[in-house]
Amino acid sequence: MADPRNRTRLLLWSLAALLLGGALVVAFWPRATLVDLGTVTRGPLTVTIDEEGRTQVHDVYVVSTPVAGRLLRVRALAGDTVAQGETVAHMRPTNPDALDIRTREQASAAVDAARAALKVAEAEVNVAAADADLAQSEYERNQTLAKRGTVSAATLDRSRSETRAAAARLETAKAAVSMREAELANARAQLISFDDLGLAAAVAGDHASDISLVAPVSGRILQVLQQSETILTAGTAVLEIGDIAHDLEIEVDLISSDAVQVRLGDRVMIDDWGGDSLLDGEVARIAPLGETKVSALGVEEQRVGVTIRFTGPVAERAALGHGYRVVTRIVTWDAEDTLRIPQSALFRSGDGWAAFRMQDGRAVQVPVELGPGNGTMAQVLSGLAEGDSVVLYPTADLSDGARIATRSVE
Repeated sequence: MADPRNRTRLLLWSLAALLLGGALVVAFWPRATLVDLGTVTRGPLTVTIDEEGRTQVHDVYVVSTPVAGRLLRVRALAGDTVAQGETVAHMRPTNPDALDIRTREQASAAVDAARAALKVAEAEVNVAAADADLAQSEYERNQTLAKRGTVSAATLDRSRSETRAAAARLETAKAAVSMREAELANARAQLISFDDLGLAAAVAGDHASDISLVAPVSGRILQVLQQSETILTAGTAVLEIGDIAHDLEIEVDLISSDAVQVRLGDRVMIDDWGGDSLLDGEVARIAPLGETKVSALGVEEQRVGVTIRFTGPVAERAALGHGYRVVTRIVTWDAEDTLRIPQSALFRSGDGWAAFRMQDGRAVQVPVELGPGNGTMAQVLSGLAEGDSVVLYPTADLSDGARIATRSVE
């Protein structure tokens, strides 16, 4: 008869072996893979090219100095509303340069010479006037004698001719006086300098010589480039004016591979501009020339400038100004009702696309023919039907026919 202790020991070991075997079976028994599921649905689908842009006034008018001079302090501020023809700044002509000793002496000598020449011309006028009076008297006397038959007709004709010549010489002498007066004025102008009392008075408070800078158009002042009083050369920009309300547009730099998908007139949704709703726009211009620009990561890219025009009411974008940042979504494809799938459910299979459809608790790999996509959803042309459940973010080890279960959300 067997020892009871041996039988008990054998029973315990058998029980332990059974428990260990059951644990191994449970541990290595195939389990369903937990996955996230999405659904193939029907609805609208819009494909856009998203890029940051910057608002700008299309026609910016620069108010600049017409001549060299002193710009008085500009009282206008950026953002002020101005009307066409309104004065926005004042300037005064530049003070004449101070003369050195040699130049001053030369100018003084020129004034003396011009003054003497004027006196000579005035004396010649007196001589010509005396000759003209004498010739006129002689002519009148000969007329009287000719009526009496004392002088001949030839003598009278010569007297008439001398009278006319004397009058012409008088007019010439008077013209010479005017010319000499102008020369004297020009010589005196060469002496003007900082110590000229008349000019000093004008600079101190006489505003008769002020030059007004006026607004070329109605709009708002975008930028004041010269605020303080200073000396400027001719053509220096003082401020910029533009019509923000009616002339505002958006400039976007697209990667060239995206720009070729854009067409003139494409609808644009303007987002992230600070307002609560989207603004409407359309593509107005596409630059024919691409430029090489360096991205924030230091990568060289070919960028193409695209101009977007606002099409919505002005009141909706009244808060926007010149140089504001916005996000533009250029619509390149749009469908009101189409079959669509989450793009996170798609993966490459050979030369095409595929997805795992959930069928009877298993993942069934099906090829899918796709249309356009926007990064979130893609159009399904064939392979799936509305209402199909598909695996989102399928892992690399998920295979066709594998058991799957929906991951519970706690």
